[in-house]
Amino acid sequence: QVQLVESGGGLVQPGGSLRLSCAASGSILRTNAMAWYRQAPGKQRELVATITSGGRTNYADSVKGQFTISRDNAKNTVYLQMNSLKPEDTAVYYCNADITYYSGSSLRSINRWGQGTQVTVSS
Repeated sequence: QVQLVESGGGLVQPGGSLRLSCAASGSILRTNAMAWYRQAPGKQRELVATITSGGRTNYADSVKGQFTISRDNAKNTVYLQMNSLKPEDTAVYYCNADITYYSGSSLRSINRWGQGTQVTVSS
């Protein structure tokens, strides 16, 4: 009934920029906390950035000053603006969200992952 749909990944040159989007779809009342993670081959999944429903943000040390997380609550969408991209930023990027949704006459909450979008930074 609810899912997160990601877009915006692709191949970019070092120093380039990308903006990732992740939208919750379904019978959504609201999204609560949202986050971006990434996973490079052979490495653990890494928390990149988080944003609360009120817009409070946190970033991994590795991306501070480089990436910006933002959200549009009316669209149930979270964004990740990635600037000054480096080869070490190459990974599959996943969004994650706590979602409150309609289930009949009830409201339920669930945590969901996006499908992942590939970001490749290469010359």
